[in-house]
Amino acid sequence: MTQQALPSIAEPSSSAGTVLEAPEPQAAAEAGSTRFPDPYQSYSTLVWRRFRRSFVGMTGLVLVSLLLLITIFADFFAPMNPRGTHIPFAPPDVISFTAPDGSFSIIPRIYPIGETGEFDPVTFQPLTGPILDDPTPVGFFVKGHAYQLFGLIPSDRHFFGSTDGRPIHLLGTDKFGRDILSRGIHGARISLFIAFAVVTLTTVIGTLVGITSGYLGGPVDSWVQRFVDFVLAFPQLPLYLALTSLVPLTAPSNVFIAFVIAVLAALGWAQLSREVRSKTLALARIDYVRAAIAVGSGDFRIITRHILPNVLSHIIVAVSLAIPTVVLLESFLGFLGFAVKPPLISWGLMLQDTNTFSVIGSYPWILSPVVFVLITVFAFNALGDGLRDAIDPY
Repeated sequence: MTQQALPSIAEPSSSAGTVLEAPEPQAAAEAGSTRFPDPYQSYSTLVWRRFRRSFVGMTGLVLVSLLLLITIFADFFAPMNPRGTHIPFAPPDVISFTAPDGSFSIIPRIYPIGETGEFDPVTFQPLTGPILDDPTPVGFFVKGHAYQLFGLIPSDRHFFGSTDGRPIHLLGTDKFGRDILSRGIHGARISLFIAFAVVTLTTVIGTLVGITSGYLGGPVDSWVQRFVDFVLAFPQLPLYLALTSLVPLTAPSNVFIAFVIAVLAALGWAQLSREVRSKTLALARIDYVRAAIAVGSGDFRIITRHILPNVLSHIIVAVSLAIPTVVLLESFLGFLGFAVKPPLISWGLMLQDTNTFSVIGSYPWILSPVVFVLITVFAFNALGDGLRDAIDPY
């Protein structure tokens, strides 16, 4: 019997009239890049791929970005002078795309609320409503009160406002006649500055204490954890009120804010340090850490090159979830009068006008600062929830 030679891959086959050729390397790489993900993507790229699939996380990212943009350029986005006074407890204006003759108008108009000239048939009280006789035209990038952008660049342009210079109050005014919307935009600066400063200090202190305690172990870990237990055992709210009351009322605003930040940071680092310590205890027993110890690496190098990068994902999520907590705490302390003093503006300070039920019942629009707090808390919580799912390696 004679054996038949098998056809070569590069030679034409008798059964198939085509030639099988190996694809070019560049064409194969281009085809593979369009069908399969790159197997050598970085950790940050993989996290972003998972994060952008989360609708809640992307919503939080967009809201946080818009919030930071408005906060940085608060003078530009605020339509009115936050310290200018007008009619006290003026209700919010009505925005309408209807002209006074009833026709549709592309340019929106603002109708202030006032007395319509009619009376309630039962109580004989004057009825209020939008005044349709003299609307205020609204435009974008209009001229308004002068300000200095970043304290350096003089300007009088605003993102939106009335084109004829008349005041507009989309969220009404407070008891002194100040525009609530403009004060809320400017108040975001103080509230978020306090939140970011407190979270930065608590993150740095908590991370250093947690990693050092968990890595060294032994008596050092025992004594550090007893001190952490001592800090966590304090009832925080009474201590906040007691410490902030030590600042005299005549102290400058900057000193008062610095003291508030120091008090909040001094009592907020302990929980994060306990979480970081638990993760450090688990990471210190992994093989690559033991191998680094065996080859003679120093403690500082092991902590910064091997343990800290693996703890960083948890720290990022903890920071995103701690910011709304500090915002809520600042609003609560500001409502009680222990956070920010005038002439500074914060959301908690604005909520002091809602301290009586009669005022809330008669002028419910003064609760508008609550909306700013709710949006901020939701934005950072949604961002933290999306980061937690995206960073989780499992």
